[in-house]
Amino acid sequence: MKKSIILIALFLITNGIFSQVAPNKYWVQFTDKDNSPYSLTEPLEYLSQKAIDRRNAQEISIVENDLPVNPLYIDSVASTGVTILNPSKWFNSVTIYTTDPNALNIINSFSFVKSVVKCGYSDNNSDISTKPFFKNEFYSAIVEESIFKSTYSGKSYDYGYGYNQIHMIKGEVLHDQGYSGEGMTIAVLDAGFLNANNLPVFDSLWSNGQILGTRDFVEAEGNVFNSHSHGTMVLSTMGSNLSGQLVGTAPKANFWLLRSEDGGSEFLIEELNWVSAAEFADSVGADIINSSLGYTVFDDPQQNHTYQDMDGNTAPVTIGADIAASKGIIVVNSAGNSGSSSWLYIGAPADGDSVFSIGAVDDNGNYASFSSIGPTYDGRQKPNVVAQGQGTSYCDPSGQIFQGNGTSFSSPIIAGATACLWQANPDLNNVEIMQAIEISSSLFNNPNYQLGYGIPNYEIANLTIIENASKSADMVCVYPNPFNNFLNILYYSNNSNPLTLEIYDVSGKKVYFKNNIFSKNNFITIGDIGYLEKGLYMLKLSFNNQILTKKILKN
Repeated sequence: MKKSIILIALFLITNGIFSQVAPNKYWVQFTDKDNSPYSLTEPLEYLSQKAIDRRNAQEISIVENDLPVNPLYIDSVASTGVTILNPSKWFNSVTIYTTDPNALNIINSFSFVKSVVKCGYSDNNSDISTKPFFKNEFYSAIVEESIFKSTYSGKSYDYGYGYNQIHMIKGEVLHDQGYSGEGMTIAVLDAGFLNANNLPVFDSLWSNGQILGTRDFVEAEGNVFNSHSHGTMVLSTMGSNLSGQLVGTAPKANFWLLRSEDGGSEFLIEELNWVSAAEFADSVGADIINSSLGYTVFDDPQQNHTYQDMDGNTAPVTIGADIAASKGIIVVNSAGNSGSSSWLYIGAPADGDSVFSIGAVDDNGNYASFSSIGPTYDGRQKPNVVAQGQGTSYCDPSGQIFQGNGTSFSSPIIAGATACLWQANPDLNNVEIMQAIEISSSLFNNPNYQLGYGIPNYEIANLTIIENASKSADMVCVYPNPFNNFLNILYYSNNSNPLTLEIYDVSGKKVYFKNNIFSKNNFITIGDIGYLEKGLYMLKLSFNNQILTKKILKN
């Protein structure tokens, strides 16, 4: 019987595993993809046209890990009497279920099998399951009108209880500009979507054909609408569209609902389910993956991760998430809910260097104490950005609007807004979109390990890519507007020459003047204008024989 080391040194298997009363789900990795019936020159056999278009648009080649697992290898494993669960082309592997040690011995003897590793049980008592990600979240009572800040009826939507969480990141500005996620596809990887096919907040998703399909990677014949409620709540922060009650950040986007998480247990197999689900999302042409999931420790302590594993290259789910990003997908993932626990740090796959990891703030934009912090073990900045994850409004499977705490909510808020931004700028690749969001964020010049680059401003993010999107030279954005004591000014310029800034009141009188201003990233802050009286003013920027103007309002 051969012994082998797989992708991760942590998960080593020896002969003794098979003689024990052991987990009955296993990860079988293969040595190669030789003699495959699939070809790199015929990608439509295993990728949708939309998936191929995404690669072409971002100049991404189709490579060997795009090829499905050799079906002969899978058939050979199945012939031992085991049940095939999920293949993974990226890992060149398959997960199986069996209680027969002899079948494992036979599989391990196949020349094309690299390793066989235990990865989970089929049954587990949910009362003793570790499940730290979910257990550290909090779901409160129905939103009370008396504690709700305000509703907003704008050009596009009456956001109801969802206003604060979208206004915090200026996502409603993209909606008012005509970008609500149309044509973008978000794959939601979660634990289930209980009753999501019957809730009024999702009526428009169903009537407009925006739910493209479902897939259960936990149970082969499972129904994602009869399982866990977590995905329903997550989906509502993006896809809900019930005027005056709850409108999400991408109410016009398309969605795939994929169950990868077993809500009653916590084992390594859920990371492998995640990777198989991400592969499926890639193959059907998803632009964005939202994963409000994370992995640190398991019900089987032998499978536990350590903080040292959060280096972007160790946990299987992190490796898979980075591969998904290499296919041109934006992988948006919750940073984790361990900020107040002994673990403290982000979990996997939020540690991935290509993963857009999202922390949480409260309704006032302050750090939420439960939100997992960075850095990664190898010292990289995490989280990337934050959004409202404390006191976030969501819809539960009963159809009622609740408030809850968790990076499970801040992540989809960002995923939905990101879909709108990418819709507005379809010529950009996934990295450029993420960079624009980071540049727009409140702590871009001074990030930290609680908030990352801070709270994004999607209005500003859109303007930072004006050069790519329209090459326009007459754009200037000012915020906050109305203002009190200071102004942030973002403008388009193709060089860094000094500029002159002037402010005029409605009578034409110059009330502020400053010249020889040098800016970083075409961004400046004016902090000494609190003395101006309440009213309307005209801001004027002059540089390179160009003049940009903007109306501003003093509170």
